Amino acid sequence: MLSSTGTSDGSSAESIAQTDANNISQRLTNKVDNNSAPSESCNKPAADALTIALATDGRETWDKKIEFLLAVIGFAVDLGNVWRFPYVCYANGGGAFLIPYCIMLIFGGLPLFYMELALGQYYRSGCITIWRHICPALKGIGYAICIIDLYVGMHYNTIISWAVYYLVQSFRTELPWISCKNDWNTPDCRTMDELAEMGIAANNQSEVGENMTSILTNVSTSTSPAKEYYERQVLEMHLSDGLERLGDIRWPLVFCVLIVFILVYFSLWKGVRSTGKAVWITALAPYCVLFILLGRGITLEGAEDGIRYYLTPKWEKLYTPRVWIDAATQIFFSLGPGFGTLLALSSYNKFHNNCYRDAIITSTINCLTSFLAGFVIFSVVGYMAKMQNKQIDELGIEGPGLIFIVYPEAIANMIVPNFWSIIFFLMLITLGLDSTFGGLEAIITALCDEYPTLLGRNREVFVAVLLVFVFIGSLPTCTQGGYYLVNFLTTYGPGISVIFVVFVEAAAVCWLYGTKRFSGDIERMIGKQPSMFWKITWQYISPVFILIIFIFSFFSYEDLNTAQYQYPKWSIIVGWMLTLSSIICVPLYIVYMFIVTPGSTIEVRQYYLITN
Repeated sequence: MLSSTGTSDGSSAESIAQTDANNISQRLTNKVDNNSAPSESCNKPAADALTIALATDGRETWDKKIEFLLAVIGFAVDLGNVWRFPYVCYANGGGAFLIPYCIMLIFGGLPLFYMELALGQYYRSGCITIWRHICPALKGIGYAICIIDLYVGMHYNTIISWAVYYLVQSFRTELPWISCKNDWNTPDCRTMDELAEMGIAANNQSEVGENMTSILTNVSTSTSPAKEYYERQVLEMHLSDGLERLGDIRWPLVFCVLIVFILVYFSLWKGVRSTGKAVWITALAPYCVLFILLGRGITLEGAEDGIRYYLTPKWEKLYTPRVWIDAATQIFFSLGPGFGTLLALSSYNKFHNNCYRDAIITSTINCLTSFLAGFVIFSVVGYMAKMQNKQIDELGIEGPGLIFIVYPEAIANMIVPNFWSIIFFLMLITLGLDSTFGGLEAIITALCDEYPTLLGRNREVFVAVLLVFVFIGSLPTCTQGGYYLVNFLTTYGPGISVIFVVFVEAAAVCWLYGTKRFSGDIERMIGKQPSMFWKITWQYISPVFILIIFIFSFFSYEDLNTAQYQYPKWSIIVGWMLTLSSIICVPLYIVYMFIVTPGSTIEVRQYYLITN
């Protein structure tokens, strides 16, 4: 059972905050009485004492170092590596996009990634309790992160459940999205062979003659069996009016979501002891499947065209600011700082673990995986375009449609399609499970550390209650209009709020806590100071990097709409309320601490400006 030291034994937020406030007041009194700041030499014994206490606090640790690495890699490498990076890469200059991507990795994403791993390992605390050591007034950051992770859990697991549904259907004698002869198909349904024949006929003027218009109309209005299966059978979107009327619950999807939550529970209930065993499968299996799919993909007709389309550099794109912003955003969401997961996972490391090496290894693997996924996806996309006589950009290769429509349709036309379908959706499930492990572990670790008596000593029960709560919250996403709700939560749940949270976090650590002090913490762990590169990026570049992303995301915001559905105005208002519900935790907690902390307002402000 997990334990946490250095935290209050109380179980209420008010008692914990009051304890913090009393401690702060006492420190303020001592500083005023001393009438001078302690010298660096006076601080060193205190720092050494803290180091000894943290290194010997009895907190549970990973059984093996590789389990931690697999857990971090599994969290960072998720479904976005498969469905987002390849699209962002080709849309922003192909091979040329790798230049801004690598620059943003080195100067923006990696320093933040390293910072969170080091903070979690040094203070051995989750995303709430850790702020007692850094800047107590900003503990609201931890609560904001927990709310964001809850929103993610309520829709991300539904996406995994779609993959579970497809996996089960893959064991049928014939894949259900191969033909247009099913009850859910419409008259506009056309198989790949039919579309190819129509495309050839349309290109043959002499053969078609006056029927040209009719054929072109049929081509433009036709839909694939994979698309109709996804929209009309799996989701039943056509029976919903959107958020205005979500429709009935899809019980097969509810059952699939339940399976996901059961798997998650038995992977998290015992902490790192159970998670460390699960990641051997969930983190490694996707790589086995990726290489198998790559080997198959590059042998398909048209694969070369797809890969060329993916990598051909468009150097003129580098002069477009949007490309650089997309590179920064992609690397930020790919590595995943700000979700509390890196803090939680690294808090179970041994105190003297080399977190610097871990940051380099895991971030590099994450980025290389994204690049590899591009080859896997575009080799098949090129094959699809070849078979349908279409341009690659006409296939709709962004977002869930890529992995639930385009790729399954290609699989259906391969030899032994059931085999390829099974391993592909197994890969998606394992990719998703790792990430949902990380997001929920961030909440569990944060709250168990903050409330050790009430929650920490009853982890198994708490995990069960939390997952039941998230499961109930995810039920609306299992309705016939659940797809629209998943899009809604994806946009307004994490979105801008997590970028804001990371900016405040980076500013607090780099400017209030101080780069010099943070570097000293790292030296006490790994035996040497970070190089000047890291100090400069933490002090000047990383906070500005996040601020630019936040400003650009805010001012480039457009109301959520899709090609098939326009979200009502009231839903946009609710969406912004959802975004603010997490962000507001930060200023609210600052105000709360100002109220409950004894002493004059000036003294309190001074204390928080110089951190604890």
